[in-house]
Amino acid sequence: MRPMTASKPRPVPAPAESGRAAPRDLYSRFIPREELSSFESWSFGDVSAGAAPGAAPAAREAEVPLDPAELHAQQLRAARQSGYQDGYRDGLVALEGFKQSFASQTTTQVGALVRSVGEQLDALQQEMARALAATAAALARQVLRSELTARPECVTQVAEQALDALLLSARHIVLRVHPDDHALIAAGSAEALAARGARLVPDAQVARGGCRLESDIGLVDATVDERWRRAVASLGSDLPWRDATPGATSPVIEGEAREPGDA
Repeated sequence: MRPMTASKPRPVPAPAESGRAAPRDLYSRFIPREELSSFESWSFGDVSAGAAPGAAPAAREAEVPLDPAELHAQQLRAARQSGYQDGYRDGLVALEGFKQSFASQTTTQVGALVRSVGEQLDALQQEMARALAATAAALARQVLRSELTARPECVTQVAEQALDALLLSARHIVLRVHPDDHALIAAGSAEALAARGARLVPDAQVARGGCRLESDIGLVDATVDERWRRAVASLGSDLPWRDATPGATSPVIEGEAREPGDA
């Protein structure tokens, strides 16, 4: 096989004269296809597409006024765009104001609700405390009545505590007790009465279990009713010692009799 060699371009003979010579500015020769390295076809476009027949130059077109309808449409579009932007901005401002107002109202309402619940809880606690105090006082009264009815000699402790509460400088001491307690105190508190020079006097106005001490410098009220009133008052209760039933008895309070200096 022979090696391939580049072929030399063949000379193209000049066209035969046909009565007149070919112009020199036209093609001098025809170029074969194999001598062209690259090419592409080109077509002549429509020159009439850019401008209509009889159209004026571009400089004169700018001077032609726009159609009123088109001008109105452009103005309408610009107004709509401006209105949309203004409305969007105003809407954001209104939304922010609403959020702040809503947050403030919600905070106020929640605060009022919390305060209301707190007040109701406080009232409920106070009511429960009063009920508990009343129940405790009623139970204590019943227990003390039963205990002191079974142990009437505890009245001697009440008399001695009343004497101890009186100042040593007191003179003309008189201890008034219920007639049924007179013998118990005379036997059980004889030494205390003698040490203070007190005179023991029966008095039906004094309920059993208590006493009233008189002197030249003051009075010590150690009656059952008074001692019970002060005891339950410290618990926030006003339960009386005596029952509302007519003819109810008033037995002694052992616990009250054991409180020194309570009168």
